[in-house]
Amino acid sequence: MSATGQPLIAYADCFSGVSGDMFLGALIDAGLGLEELQAELGKLRLEKFTLQSFKQQDHAISATRLEIQTDKSDGARTWKDIRALIEHSELHGAIKEKSLRVFTCLAEAEAKIHGCPADAVHFHEIGGLDSIIDILGSVIGLHSLGIEQLITSPLPMPRGWIRCDHGLLPLPAPAVCEILKDVPVYGVTIDQELVTPTGAALVKSLSRDFGDFPAMKILQTGYGAGSRKLDGDRPNLFRLIIGHARQVPERQEVEIIETNLDDWSPECYPHLCQQLFSLGALDVSLTPIHMKKGRPGFMLQVITDPGRSLKIKHTILSETTAIGLRFRHEKRMTLPRKTGSVKTPWGPVQAKRVETPAGSVLYPEYEDCRRLALENQIPLKDVYAAVNSCSPEAFVESEE
Repeated sequence: MSATGQPLIAYADCFSGVSGDMFLGALIDAGLGLEELQAELGKLRLEKFTLQSFKQQDHAISATRLEIQTDKSDGARTWKDIRALIEHSELHGAIKEKSLRVFTCLAEAEAKIHGCPADAVHFHEIGGLDSIIDILGSVIGLHSLGIEQLITSPLPMPRGWIRCDHGLLPLPAPAVCEILKDVPVYGVTIDQELVTPTGAALVKSLSRDFGDFPAMKILQTGYGAGSRKLDGDRPNLFRLIIGHARQVPERQEVEIIETNLDDWSPECYPHLCQQLFSLGALDVSLTPIHMKKGRPGFMLQVITDPGRSLKIKHTILSETTAIGLRFRHEKRMTLPRKTGSVKTPWGPVQAKRVETPAGSVLYPEYEDCRRLALENQIPLKDVYAAVNSCSPEAFVESEE
């Protein structure tokens, strides 16, 4: 939380991909102090190292690169080694938890690819000092700058080959493909690595959502520089945009998610609605339909912000008998509205004031009207009538 009391969020703009050192470089560029970073990393009790940052330009954009200097050549570590290193450190609990989440993501991906238990995974490039500092440093940086939520753009997927300790591997690297399951990606015609396993694990493990630029008041932008020059006229940079989250009018582009159900009990619908609305669904409906062979069924439809659709899809597939979903993007038009309350003979009750082409209209909030009716043992219709008799000028807007 910032000094103003407003939550700080950050948008990870991966227009040229993301790696661990680029992510950390962007945090330093945005204001993370080297001395503070070195002091926090010192709690890990790693071999002696020093950090040095410097500015470089790419396509006339100034960015930060981080260099790690050490006298000792460290070998590969297992996931078990790294977990013990983090758990036994004196780092803040939140930093430990998020760092372990990132390394767990990496270990599970490597274990899946190599067909071995996660604890037996030997991190080669990822287990080196540089990668440990990149991951822990990035988590420390987000914590130090007070960033509460991270939203990440879709990630570019290149083609070609890369040489590593296991030999020549196709791009995107197998670990990257495994980590980025269920994450929005798109293909680019570049034969160079753009998203590293470390970068993929950072954004997959730490991001709240993947999608378009969030509503915010921008405070700071940091650029992290890559170590290679990309082919063509493309900067090799990662951008982190930090600001205060803003409440704005509803999005006018939404995602519609649908599925047909003919073997599901509708008594579970209220529970499903509660789950979906808690994940940010804008609307949920269930329509009776006739399906093949004349069987009765239901069409479930959910309207949501595209950036929140992934968790909603997972919930539908978990909470219903659906084995597939349809989804599409649509435009919509909504009327301006405000939430607040009006006075009734039994006390204030929540309502919405909606601005229609014909003027302002008050709409009672059912749950609060129901509460007032039960508390005063009066008919619900009387509460509705009291709200409907109020003029729009009697509406008192809620404080944010």
